[in-house]
Amino acid sequence: MKRLVLAVAALALTAPFDPAMADGHGAHPTLEEVLADERRDGDRARDQYRNPAETLAFFQVAPDMTVAEVAPGGGWYSRILAPYLAENGQYIAIARDSDEGGFDTRAARARALAWTERFKQNFAEEFGGSADEVMAFEIDEFPDELSGSIDRILIVRALHGVWNGGDIQLWMREMRKVLADDGMVGIVQHRAPADATYADVNPALGYMREADMIKLMEISGFELVAKSEINANPNDTADHPEGVWEMKPVWRTKRPELENLGESDRMTLLFRKAD
Repeated sequence: MKRLVLAVAALALTAPFDPAMADGHGAHPTLEEVLADERRDGDRARDQYRNPAETLAFFQVAPDMTVAEVAPGGGWYSRILAPYLAENGQYIAIARDSDEGGFDTRAARARALAWTERFKQNFAEEFGGSADEVMAFEIDEFPDELSGSIDRILIVRALHGVWNGGDIQLWMREMRKVLADDGMVGIVQHRAPADATYADVNPALGYMREADMIKLMEISGFELVAKSEINANPNDTADHPEGVWEMKPVWRTKRPELENLGESDRMTLLFRKAD
């Protein structure tokens, strides 16, 4: 079994993890088994909006791949990917360079700087093993031996955060560096209307225009393979004053007209490295 690699500078995973999956006891679980596992009891209500089985199939993720997830946040997709890849693949979680600017407060930057060691310890306590065995690094700290080895990079509802961090060029450069020649980048991102102006909708509000997203990837050395409406929601007008966080599951402003609309409208895009 390939060693399960976790490299992260985002929030800790909080759900229980079955050591038998990580340690290779028995056959690797199917995606259907992972999605049905009790560790996801608190996550499953979002499946109808996030469509994990269909999304991972569209991204052509297989259980023997090395998959990197950008900014896994609370671990919603991590709790799917980690056990799915544990037997024959590798899961890598990555986050921003804490030396870069763009933090809202000094406390936020301090948390980012301290994250690596804290994550190692939390992971060891949560899933077993030694903290020394857990690899943890930021986007600018990929070991040289990982260059050209990543089969898939997944950026799920996180690209606006990468953009807002002010280091988008670093991300694009490093993604091309670590991606295998036949590797691909899968993106799910909150979608602004095609005719929205930057003043109306911008990454600070969580939404990005699909055409802008494609152009960003193209000028960064990637080409579009396919796009899908798997995660679309035509009921989301994407013009909320406080951004995507007015939609569920955050539902920040508690506006009653948004309560039953589901989650945000999202583009789903697949890219490969351009020659």
